[in-house]
Amino acid sequence: MRGILGTKVGMTQVWRDDKLVPVTVVLAGPCPVVQRKTPERDGYSAVQLGWVEKKEKRANKPELGHAKAHGVAPMRHLVEFRDYTPEGDAVTVEMFEAGQKLDVTGTSKGRGTAGVMKRWGFKGMPATHGTKKKHRHPGSIGQRKFPGRVYKGKKMAGHFGAEAITTLGLEVVEVRPDDNVILIKGAVPGPNGGLVVLKDSKRGAR
Repeated sequence: MRGILGTKVGMTQVWRDDKLVPVTVVLAGPCPVVQRKTPERDGYSAVQLGWVEKKEKRANKPELGHAKAHGVAPMRHLVEFRDYTPEGDAVTVEMFEAGQKLDVTGTSKGRGTAGVMKRWGFKGMPATHGTKKKHRHPGSIGQRKFPGRVYKGKKMAGHFGAEAITTLGLEVVEVRPDDNVILIKGAVPGPNGGLVVLKDSKRGAR
């Protein structure tokens, strides 16, 4: 599947016919081809792309060895794309065109430890009728003697955010190869400055 790495710059709006369309601006590519994997040598076909060069003094020995073995500079981010064999030594935004659909993956903003109301959207306890210091609590989480435990996967308080989120079927509004910029309709997961992975959509529009 074709893909490219980039950085989320922010959101703006552009005119499309007589309508204002909200778009996310993504700075994508050119991404150097770091490694090509083949079925004969590796058991499957894939390409490894890099994004954002890293100073050699900030790279560890395995990273330096991997980069030198393939004749490229050390990279901050390495992502592998299966069954994709691009031509040339780099991938640019010219591979995409206006109107096509993309699946965009980013890392959501970390929100630390959160309660059930913020994390899962629980309603909470009543504000009156005798409720005391339990307004934002989850309520009962288990049963009686059987099974005598809390089921796995129970929605409870805990770590919220900072996980990979993929938004499917986002539309490409405009591609600007001279600036290495792609405008995507709607919101993209993650904060400004965060890494995003753009791929051809498998499932079409949402």
